[in-house]
Amino acid sequence: MGWRGLPDLLRAGRRCFLQVPFGSSSLQPLYLLLCHKKSTYVTHLNSASAAENFKEAKRAIDDLYSTEQKSTVLQLLNSASEKELSAVKLMRGRKSMNIIEYRNKHGPFRNLQCLLEVPLFQYKTAIKVCNFILNPNAKEERKEKKIQSATSAMKYIKPDIERERLETASSIVSIVFGTRKIAWAHVNRRLAVQDWQQQECTMFMKGAYMPAVYLEEISSVISRLPEADFYVLEKSGLSALNANLFPVTLHLRTVEAMLYALLQKTFSQDGQYKVLSMARSAVGKHFELMVGDSRTSGIDLVKQFLLESVTHAEPRVSFSREQVVNYRNVLSSNKQWRDEELCDSLLQAIAFYELLILNTT
Repeated sequence: MGWRGLPDLLRAGRRCFLQVPFGSSSLQPLYLLLCHKKSTYVTHLNSASAAENFKEAKRAIDDLYSTEQKSTVLQLLNSASEKELSAVKLMRGRKSMNIIEYRNKHGPFRNLQCLLEVPLFQYKTAIKVCNFILNPNAKEERKEKKIQSATSAMKYIKPDIERERLETASSIVSIVFGTRKIAWAHVNRRLAVQDWQQQECTMFMKGAYMPAVYLEEISSVISRLPEADFYVLEKSGLSALNANLFPVTLHLRTVEAMLYALLQKTFSQDGQYKVLSMARSAVGKHFELMVGDSRTSGIDLVKQFLLESVTHAEPRVSFSREQVVNYRNVLSSNKQWRDEELCDSLLQAIAFYELLILNTT
């Protein structure tokens, strides 16, 4: 493959070279000739490719804008004083001086590509400058949009919490519970998983929902939870009016109430709320797991996060290597009861940060 595209003479030379005994003195001149030819050919290809890429980049910068937009940018570049150029945030300091020096030496900018000839103006920098000139308020608009998105997401969190407290939260524990398990994920604001576990609750939904039994099971879970800024409970979307689901709904409401009371008693400080409820549907919508009003499984998505943690330089969620190996085995094993709660606890933690704090939507 390495010889593909070389002249026929070099191909013939390669065959001769392979037939010459290794110790032969006649090998050295031919070997040196072949190496020189191949090196010169590859260097020529690389140089030509680089020049072509640079040429394409210079052509592309003008193609990004309409005639009116190019005229607006060129008018500023050709008529603004150094002080006026410095008012453009991305051209403060030496960049504005270089614009003036270029105009004095070469005359007005003929097109936007000429920006690439100005010192300190690489391709991406030139694009950013043009965009900022055309829409100086774009960054503020994006910031406002993120604030509005976060404000809208706040409706999925109860009780109401001060945004300042959310902004300073360094870690949370996300808790999801079902009919047989309680799972939790301890995640920091860099979306690094600190702890991720679940516990079987074998006495749930047996007999007459004995309070002492529920208290024992839930207290056992709380004793294993780490300290965090907030504890986020999943708020089920099951309706209490559905008679067929009443036993499950009663169970979930009982677990939620006990978790809320015990967590608040154990971890609260200065009388401030540390336990929040997050709507299950909000997490489903964030990850596009909703089909109508129902939410589909998130196990495959969690498996993808585990894979990306070891294959991507900057994964969306980061795990330790021990966690990756352990949980890929857990989620791949064939069991009667799937680990939905375990996966949902992680997804809820990610959605909490991305919707309310990181504003990545």
